[in-house]
Amino acid sequence: MNSGQWKRMAVLAGLAALIALFFGLGLHRHLSLSALKAGQAGFQTLYAESPVTVLGGFFLFYVVVVALNLPGAAVMSLAAGALFGLVTGTVLVSFASSIGATCACGLSRYLFRDWVRRRLGERLAKVEQGIAAEGAFYLFTLRLIPVVPFFAINLLVGLTPMRLTTFYGVSQLGMLPGTLVYLNAGSELGRLDSLSGILSPGLILSFAALGLFPLVVKKAVGWVRRRRGLSEKV
Repeated sequence: MNSGQWKRMAVLAGLAALIALFFGLGLHRHLSLSALKAGQAGFQTLYAESPVTVLGGFFLFYVVVVALNLPGAAVMSLAAGALFGLVTGTVLVSFASSIGATCACGLSRYLFRDWVRRRLGERLAKVEQGIAAEGAFYLFTLRLIPVVPFFAINLLVGLTPMRLTTFYGVSQLGMLPGTLVYLNAGSELGRLDSLSGILSPGLILSFAALGLFPLVVKKAVGWVRRRRGLSEKV
């Protein structure tokens, strides 16, 4: 094998090791709402003692989870709202999710192109056509409206000519509204002290927003598309 193939093999081995470590240590079992609530007090104590370390560790872990498409990103978004508050949590998750998504896009482009084409080839043609016709706006609508799964967007766009810098910027902007909705719901969960709190107006409104957000955005994007004379199909 030449040096390029050795580098590819080394990267693949490193990724496999990270995934094995994630499941081997049982980290996936901690990414649930029940585990979040159970460990909230201890985590907040640790955060008060070493805020930079905790924020940095959470950020890196979130990036890895998104980049490798590991389970738990949605729960981590709720956790960030509960543990860090709306403002700090939103900044943290917005950058971590965008960087992780861009890493996944790059991995798809440079390492997993053939595998992605085999697994998601049917969707790829539609994404290629959308980006060719609408450019970054098409990616923006995909980020706002969860018609295509989050991980699939990262992988599919990796097989298009779109620059990674454009992908990152559009993703950060397009995912921000959804991030705010999740973080707000998480901050309300963080205030929940008993089961009776589930009926609190703040929590009810937060989770109603989670459900209504895709519908509202779809209507808004449809209006923009009609104004621009574009197809409403995503």
